[in-house]
Amino acid sequence: MTLTKARLAESVRQKVSLERRPKPLQRALFPEMERVYLSRQRASRVVHRVFELIKDSLVKGDDVLITGFGKFKVRFRWAKKGRNPQTGEAIIIPSRRTVTFQPSRKLRDKMNAEPPQGSR
Repeated sequence: MTLTKARLAESVRQKVSLERRPKPLQRALFPEMERVYLSRQRASRVVHRVFELIKDSLVKGDDVLITGFGKFKVRFRWAKKGRNPQTGEAIIIPSRRTVTFQPSRKLRDKMNAEPPQGSR
């Protein structure tokens, strides 16, 4: 199952809460008011902004390190010879920048641990 931005935003909305600073009397009478949860729109904006920051850094050529998750690296690929698969004609594939991802050791260890119940 692919994790989409929409699913990520919904997960952020459900799991992230912001601490309120209620008055002492309110805190005593309504302890459930100590935290406020993000709205769907606000969670979506948070996720969208995080992706925008990552994209902006990669476009500038900077690497992006997310501790405990991994590192996105910008790599340069030189021009090379290739073939058009339809005609067999030799072509030059232009040089370009690309992004690679290197998972952190924590993520690799977690992925290679016991598989979750119900998976293959």
